[in-house]
Amino acid sequence: MFIDTHTHLFLEHFSEDIDEVMSRAIDRDIQRFYLPNIDRSTFDEMMALAGNYPGKALPLIGLHPCSVKEDFEEELSFVDKKARGGGFFGIGETGIDLYWDKTFFEQQRESFARQIELAKELALPIIIHCRESFDEIFEIVDRLNDERLSGIFHCFTGDLSQANRIIDYGRFKLGMGGVLTFKNSGLDKTIVDVPLQHLVLETDSPYLAPVPYRGKRNESSYLIEVAKKLGEIKGVSIEEVAEITTDNANEVFNFG
Repeated sequence: MFIDTHTHLFLEHFSEDIDEVMSRAIDRDIQRFYLPNIDRSTFDEMMALAGNYPGKALPLIGLHPCSVKEDFEEELSFVDKKARGGGFFGIGETGIDLYWDKTFFEQQRESFARQIELAKELALPIIIHCRESFDEIFEIVDRLNDERLSGIFHCFTGDLSQANRIIDYGRFKLGMGGVLTFKNSGLDKTIVDVPLQHLVLETDSPYLAPVPYRGKRNESSYLIEVAKKLGEIKGVSIEEVAEITTDNANEVFNFG
């Protein structure tokens, strides 16, 4: 059994064939799909997918850093209200993205910090988007981390020192996705020294499809390619990868 800890199957990329996409994934033993929200514009579609696949497609609520604009206060109010209504499995995705646009950097910092506080208050894990922003992310997490904070550093692409810093926080896992399979990413050389107990699997569908699907629309069934690569790096069977990463995901999401 596998768990896709981060997939956006509710986006328009899947509007024509979502049932086939879900069926392919379930046929490959992917049994749960955690759905991090992006912003208000994606909320209804996310909840519709969760309603169509109860117990399998599990929604989170949050504001993506790339959606932090002039109206971020309104967006955060929406997140806060929905989160307090219950029914969500985490806060996210949130974080800081300095790759695309730095215009709203200060607002991203504020949004991230406030979503951390919300996650702690509601005892929910937080899903952290970190792109060209490790130092900025660490500054905030260093300040706000305590025994109530847990979650996943989604799409981890850092070095070993950054991986160890995250592990040292105590209650975070590193999300492994398609980048792990990219020939020149170098991530395999980092992850070889990170114990499996600190890793979870994800796709970030429809983005970052793994080899041999790189450049195509990603989907949750491709999670198997990430698991195969992780097993190859670690020198263990795909069954062991499945068992350990599933246990890790259940720990993060307090499942079962």
